[in-house]
Amino acid sequence: MKMTVFRVLLVIICAVAWNVQGEETTTEPECDWDRPLEMPPPDIMFKIMEAPQFGPLFEKDLSNAIYEEDGWVFDEEVLVAKGRGDIWTKERYGNFILTLEFKCVENTNSGVFIRCGDLDDWMHTCIEVQILQNNEDYENPKWHCGAIFDCLEPFEQLVGPPGEWNKYLIIAKDNLLWVFLNNELVNYMDLDLWTEPGKNPDGTENKFRDAYKDMPREGHIGLQYHGQDIWFRNLRIESLD
Repeated sequence: MKMTVFRVLLVIICAVAWNVQGEETTTEPECDWDRPLEMPPPDIMFKIMEAPQFGPLFEKDLSNAIYEEDGWVFDEEVLVAKGRGDIWTKERYGNFILTLEFKCVENTNSGVFIRCGDLDDWMHTCIEVQILQNNEDYENPKWHCGAIFDCLEPFEQLVGPPGEWNKYLIIAKDNLLWVFLNNELVNYMDLDLWTEPGKNPDGTENKFRDAYKDMPREGHIGLQYHGQDIWFRNLRIESLD
């Protein structure tokens, strides 16, 4: 069963209505995925409905951003990479809901960095939600679009073709991460299960110096320029308690 944002909200609303009548809900949502699935709690899912009112991740003049001069620019409502490195928020975020749209060229490799503890050591102090086109060119599914890069593959591949806008909804709450791509849940991660440096719970290796359970739970948010054209729009964020 595919879990879209809207289906999840419907399940929550029905469950709340059922409980108000004095009944208990005991049936878990059906799921044909092999990996455990846990949806965001109701308070977060209802918060998502307010996404159009969330604050901007970056101001239009990029006054709240860290980036190389002329490396990024807003062209009307679209944030465009100009080929001079990544862009980061000055502000640090711990628990949050992040929504954005991205558009790629045919061979784009990019990503959304979250909770970066040290911009000088970003590789080993942040988590990357992967953006990738031509996923079939990469055998490792932990590198595919929607993956937690090198750590956890997406449940399924839902990125649109080059030139089309895609939507990410990324939720970080303490040790838990949820990633929705084009309104469907494609990844769920419990950071506390990553207990060994350089190793995933399934026994495969990753390239990170520290175990993900020990990664910073608060830090900068960044967008990656990896050498190919990439566009972003409708970047909005809301901090969670």
